[in-house]
Amino acid sequence: MVSETITLEGHIIDSLILAKVLDTILQMGGTFDLTEVKIGETREESSLAKIRVRAEAPKLLDEILQTIQPHGATVQHIADCQVEPAPKDGVLPDTFYATPHLPTQVRLKGQWVDVEAIEMDLAIRITQDPPTAHTIPMAEAKKGDLIVVGRTGVRVFPLERPKERDVFGFMEAQVSSERPHQPIITDVAKRMAGIRENRTSHHDPGLGEKVLLVGGPAIVHSGGREAVSWLIQEGYIHTLFCGNALAAHDIEASLFGTSLGFGLCAGRSVPHGHEHHLRTINRVRAAGSIRKAVESGLIKDGIMASCIHHNVEMVLAGSIRDDGPLPGVITDTVQAQTAMRAALPGVGLALLVATTLHAIATGNLLPAKVPSVCVDINPAVPTKLSDRGSFQAVGLVMDSSSFLRQVAQVLGWKG
Repeated sequence: MVSETITLEGHIIDSLILAKVLDTILQMGGTFDLTEVKIGETREESSLAKIRVRAEAPKLLDEILQTIQPHGATVQHIADCQVEPAPKDGVLPDTFYATPHLPTQVRLKGQWVDVEAIEMDLAIRITQDPPTAHTIPMAEAKKGDLIVVGRTGVRVFPLERPKERDVFGFMEAQVSSERPHQPIITDVAKRMAGIRENRTSHHDPGLGEKVLLVGGPAIVHSGGREAVSWLIQEGYIHTLFCGNALAAHDIEASLFGTSLGFGLCAGRSVPHGHEHHLRTINRVRAAGSIRKAVESGLIKDGIMASCIHHNVEMVLAGSIRDDGPLPGVITDTVQAQTAMRAALPGVGLALLVATTLHAIATGNLLPAKVPSVCVDINPAVPTKLSDRGSFQAVGLVMDSSSFLRQVAQVLGWKG
């Protein structure tokens, strides 16, 4: 048999990290010896465990070490990380290290260096003088960039459970259509209120955390438009990710009182209503931009108008099926991803509501430390987000407008 000694350090007992690592070793066909265990006596003190991992073949041992690394397992022998140059633009070395979305360090010139802008499924580009490390998407790699390869000299830090106990304190995805919603909604609203309070206490609100809403058109269809507008106006939402559809149908509701041709007040389809979103997009394109349409008085209310009036940052990422699209919609998916990535620093809470692709895309872009809640009437959406690796996302299976209206009501909305 072959073996390797790994070290776990931190709050590995109360976060169940030690138990998860040992269980993973056994499930994958390995064995272990606990060569040293030191347990912190208080909540603040960290614990340490040294574990000799054994396997019948080098390949199996490497697979085990690869699987337990995201839990913070570090191979005991210390060496600098290995790097290779990118062979050409947009191509990484074959054995590049693929990042998780957990805090990560690499060892350079004998010292551990934080990897900046951590995100799952990226590579790590380093510079030698001064020693720095930064994540990089594959498409942005340039020939000759020094890219981390293998797993030597890389360590990952699992998230600790926060001292405050709310629904996000468990740091694991939970998806159930039968779980009571109100306690989770109350915790979400409490987080939003705390972020707003922190922002207003700064002389520069931009220095505080922000709430990100990632929304789909069902928010408008199902009656959540007024609640979202109020949340924006009251300073509870600071960044919006959406597609062409949410913006188009929100503006359609302002111009025609319909959403996808369905009368929001009448409760029925209206004659020629299926044309309304097309006529909406055409009018905004004639105005030149959503901002110009709002400032001219063409768009008088709704989510887009509230975003413009309250300087909410918006990233509109399009899809292949879009009509129009509206001006400002980014139709190049790589450019849209870059724009979303640029808007994420400072996000302290992400609400992923009624949108499958945008929710999963955003979950993949977010570091694990950002608490998220994924709300959809279809349980497959939060489940897929969890399966993709966003274990910090709490799943709520419910109607999007009900969620948004209840959050707003907890925060004081009278609608």
